[in-house]
Amino acid sequence: MPTGSPSRRIHSAGQTVAFQSAGLSPTARGVQAAVANALLWAGLPVLHASSAAAQQREPDAFLNQQRAVDERVAALQDRQPGTGGGTRLDYGGWYSLHFLLFDDGVESSRTIRRHDLRAWARAVLGDGAHEFYFRGRLSLLDYNSGDAFDGNDDDVDGPNLERGYYRFHLGAAAEAYGRATPGIDATLTLGRDLVEFGSGFALSEPLDHVALTLSTDRFVLTGLVAQTVGSRPDFDASRITTRTRRAFFGAELKWTQFERHEPFAHVLWQRDHHRDEYPSVLQDFDYDSFYVGFGSTGEIVKGLRYVGEWVYESGRSFGHRRFLGADVIRAWALDAELEYLFPGPGRARASVEYIFASGDGDRRGSPTDSIGGNRFDHTDNGFVGFGYRDTGLSFAPRYSNLHMWRAGASAHPWPDDEVLGNLELGANVFLYYKNHRRGAVSDFTADQPSGFLGWELDGYANWAITPDVAWTARLGAFFPGDAFSDRTTRTFVITGMTWSF
Repeated sequence: MPTGSPSRRIHSAGQTVAFQSAGLSPTARGVQAAVANALLWAGLPVLHASSAAAQQREPDAFLNQQRAVDERVAALQDRQPGTGGGTRLDYGGWYSLHFLLFDDGVESSRTIRRHDLRAWARAVLGDGAHEFYFRGRLSLLDYNSGDAFDGNDDDVDGPNLERGYYRFHLGAAAEAYGRATPGIDATLTLGRDLVEFGSGFALSEPLDHVALTLSTDRFVLTGLVAQTVGSRPDFDASRITTRTRRAFFGAELKWTQFERHEPFAHVLWQRDHHRDEYPSVLQDFDYDSFYVGFGSTGEIVKGLRYVGEWVYESGRSFGHRRFLGADVIRAWALDAELEYLFPGPGRARASVEYIFASGDGDRRGSPTDSIGGNRFDHTDNGFVGFGYRDTGLSFAPRYSNLHMWRAGASAHPWPDDEVLGNLELGANVFLYYKNHRRGAVSDFTADQPSGFLGWELDGYANWAITPDVAWTARLGAFFPGDAFSDRTTRTFVITGMTWSF
């Protein structure tokens, strides 16, 4: 497809109002979004539950795809030193360039060149008692003309603080100052870092937080008080706000006395503190949720690992045209994964996974938004979490109103080769169904009342060429099912290099 002339595919039945926000100022886009939301509230269909509002930011699938890129780069660059002992200062960074070409169901061809420059520093004092860490990021998203979601084809993001925290280790401090090692060790963290509860299914987000962890040889107990990083997008695209403001309070308990298994349980409260830029007197957007989860990770027999987590969600939300009375949230989700590590130098592995997240048949416009969300009753069965799982490269749905099955395998085909020894090749197959066939999923182009969403085939290659240079490539092909009126195959191609310094 020629640069600047992507093919647009939008299929929608009935009278529809479409908006194009490219080239508009942020204020104009906000007014446009408010108009679109007003039309939706009045009952006039728009291309998405909050089409104009959603066009101001990347859709869920694109955000999940970018998270997948970051997870892959982090895995390749996971070589920053730990705390250790003594007093020292470490620093470094990496530059990565990724090329992305994909079809999102609206534009048949979007092209992006993503440049990321990260720098980090760590100071360890008092034989590991005190740890200071900083990591900053500066990014450039270079779209082909007309391909950007918000009309900004050359977008500079940053400089941003990705991670920045102080961590105190009580056990290390006791040793450093010649005191008796306490029976219960404690670690206090203050600042911005990735926070995960359980296996990361319910919560896996970078948060500004205070966390206190108490550990013995039998258990690890963590208490959390946190808030979202304001610049990160919120899951409700129908509300118009410039900063994400959600608070978290929770606790997690892990049992560590078992040799091959680590059960866990956690509770988490999330409170909505957003300030709407264009408040509506006839629509409330607050979403306050509570999660309780149970699960375990470990090894069943040698080489056969597992991850399992069940999460129940309650709380209150406001559905479509709701402002006087809130809906009651009753939702749940489940993740179960088995992975077998084959013996031998090829580091071969095979895995299967099942993900379920409840949906609501009354959520016809969006599984997460208020406008276009729950209607007809006052029970919201749609699961909305803050965790992360790989749900495919091309389709990349949010796990809400979703059944997903995955099977995958990977290996290092030439483990003894001097050049190709660190080359990993792998593939995953995904199958997707709705929980409620009339309910919405995170891809608004799934516009038909059918449960079959489709299937996807992903292939990938990761190659650590030298200790400082790594290359990755991924290809995804999504084959839409009966839930889509447009069943054109969607592809996603990404390739990139990372240089560490």
